[in-house]
Formats: sequence, structure tokens, C-alpha cells
Amino acid sequence: MKQKMIAVLCILTGFCLICGSLLLAGTAPFLRSAAASDTSEEGDLSGTVTISREEYETLKQFSELAELLLETDLYFYKETDREKLLQYAAKGLMAGLDDPYSFYYTPEEFAKMWEDDEGKYVGIGVLISADYTTQICTISRVFSDSPAQKAGVQRGDILYRVGDDLYVNADNLQDAVNIMRGLPDTDVEVTFLRKGEEVTFTITREMITVNQIEYSMLDSKVGYIAFYQFAGEAEIEFENALNQLLAEGAEGIMIDLRDNPGGWVNQVQYVGDLFMDEGEVCYLVYRNGEENHAEYRTKDGKTDIPLVILINENSASSSEILSAALKECAGATLVGVKSFGKGIVQGVWNVGTKGAGVQMTVAQYFTPKGNAVHQVGIEPDIVVPLPEGDNGMYEFADLENDVQLQKAYEAMLEKLK
Repeated sequence: MKQKMIAVLCILTGFCLICGSLLLAGTAPFLRSAAASDTSEEGDLSGTVTISREEYETLKQFSELAELLLETDLYFYKETDREKLLQYAAKGLMAGLDDPYSFYYTPEEFAKMWEDDEGKYVGIGVLISADYTTQICTISRVFSDSPAQKAGVQRGDILYRVGDDLYVNADNLQDAVNIMRGLPDTDVEVTFLRKGEEVTFTITREMITVNQIEYSMLDSKVGYIAFYQFAGEAEIEFENALNQLLAEGAEGIMIDLRDNPGGWVNQVQYVGDLFMDEGEVCYLVYRNGEENHAEYRTKDGKTDIPLVILINENSASSSEILSAALKECAGATLVGVKSFGKGIVQGVWNVGTKGAGVQMTVAQYFTPKGNAVHQVGIEPDIVVPLPEGDNGMYEFADLENDVQLQKAYEAMLEKLK
């Protein structure tokens, strides 16, 4: 199974479910100790298990839960599903952290998460950004030639209702995604809010293959790469795009990270290493104050080329790590509006023996120069807000209408003088 480190803005669906890394692994220490001390024969429950007093006290804390589980078996008016009860208990435990980025995956959910990361699924072909503060779920990308695009869904639409009665918010977004997924050539009714009015489409599901990168030359000297998400093999897609643009004569590279919600931090490291000499793209700080400067380092041998990076209020997590690192260590100019401000990272690892998993916030990250990002964001060097009423729904590389892209292009031309 993949084992990676990530920073996540939200559950991205439609879709691409971004998840995390193996930062921690294995069985809980007191369970490892108990297993090592089990002297019983296989299948013999009369053996003795020896654990320490500290471990015993830890286990005692679960006595109320065990009692509740037993009482459901004894008194509930229908036959109970113990596995389901335990899964919901695990979900509740993680919910007790009061952290929207920490949660439990059932075995089915964990397997699906890795499947989503590969970028192939049957659905309608949109990327959704969920804001856990407002609970609003916004379409941040409509994939080219997708069922959603054919139906008329636009970037900036708010996902409002799926089917007849599921009104969508950040907390039940996964339920909405599960409905929008399905079998090829079947229909799903989806309602969006656009400029405050409901717009409903009947969309036919298709197989979607997600590309994380698009690129082109804007003129004979300026290469442009739109980076949509740090998932799948995005870092390889990016390097291939960069090499192609350099082969076509690019003397400056513009990287568009607008609406990129983040993803794998090791992909940031890979991309950062293309433009940075020996250093680090970020460092981690754990709750005990310990700093980790060894995890996400770059090496000498950079591509020395002028950089301009576009960011906006939906550029989050790994997007912010890359933006800050290339600004501080590669002289990149940032254009757009202040980024989202997600300066924490999550670890994802297996739990138990049945394929379940957990995602948990484990550290805060800082830029190479020690600047905090969490709940702060990154200020661009050149601030360019969208005009009033403009939802940012442009065609790829639309220099005619995209005012932020226009200003970034002008900044690159200044660099190339």
C-alpha cells in the first residue's frame, strides 16, 4: 500500500479524495505488549496475557464502552451489527478531537480513498472544495469533456442538492459524492446555486480520468503550467510538462496554483527540488515543540529560470508550501490574492487488521524562513482581486479575460527584460 505524507485542505470529491501519509504506523504500544505476552495456544482463550499497570489502566478506560457494547447485544430490540457499532465508535473517538482534518476510515472507505488518489472513477467530473467554516461546498474545477461540463456545470457553482432530498454541506459531502458516483451511463440529478439561484442538471455518469496538470506556451518565451492538485502522479506530470516547455524554448515559467487545495507533501518536495538548490521546502513542528528539518529537503542541481506563481483564496496546504518555498528560495513572484491559510499536515495510516485507516493532524508546518501559514495565509507580491461578479470561470490559459493571469504574465515579461 502507498505510504505518503500529506497536507490536506478538505475532502475533495467528485472526484479526488485527497488523503495522507504514513507518518505513524503499527499497533498501539499496549496492544503490542499484550500480544507479545500472550502465552495461550492458538484458539485457546484460557491463556494468560501479561501487561503493565499503566497498560491495564489504559484498557480500563474502555470499560464503559465495552459495557455499552454488551448491553446493545443484550437489550436492543433487533440483532446488532457489532462491526458497524465499533466502526462508529472509532468515528466518534476521532470526532472528539474537534479537528475537521482528523477522522477514521472504515476498510471500504480506506480502500476507496487510495483508489480516488489514482484519479480514475465513474462520476460526473468535478472537483469540490469544502469550507468547514461556512459549510459551503464549491465547484473549484470542472474537468474537460466531462459529463458535468457537457451538462453546463461551471466553476464557482455551489453544490446545493443531490437527488431529491440530500442538501449538501461540508459534513455530508461524502454522502453526496457516493450518490454522484455509480455505474457508467446512469443518471443523477444535481442542483447547484449560481448567483443565488437554483440550477438543476440531470447528468449522465461516465468514467473519469483526472489529469492534474495542463500546460502550454503563452508566447515564444513564457511557459504556463496549471497545477490542479497534488495527487496521483502529479509531480511526474509536472516534470514532464516543464521539460516539454523548456524544449519549446521557455525562458520563464508561470505556475498556476489557484484553487489547488493541496495534497501530498512529498510531491511538493519533488517539484520544489526542480527549482531549488540544497535546502528545505518546509519544516514541521510537533506539539512538544520538536522541529523536524530533515523530512522535506531539496538538493543541488536546480533549473535556474524565472518563476511567477498564481495563488488565490482556495490555494491551500501543499499549494502554500510550494508557493512559499519558491518565493523564499527560488525568487518566485506571487500574484493573486491571499491564500487559504492551512498550515497543518496530516498523517494517514492503517489501524487494526481489517484494512481500516485513520487520518490525523500531527504537526504544523513553517516555511523555509520560519514563517507560519496556519490561519494566516500567504500574501502575494502583486495583489490582484477578481472584478466584482467574476467567478473565475475561464478557459485554460485565457489571457484575454483572466485578469489575474494577465497581471502574472506582465510580471513575467518584466522578469525577462
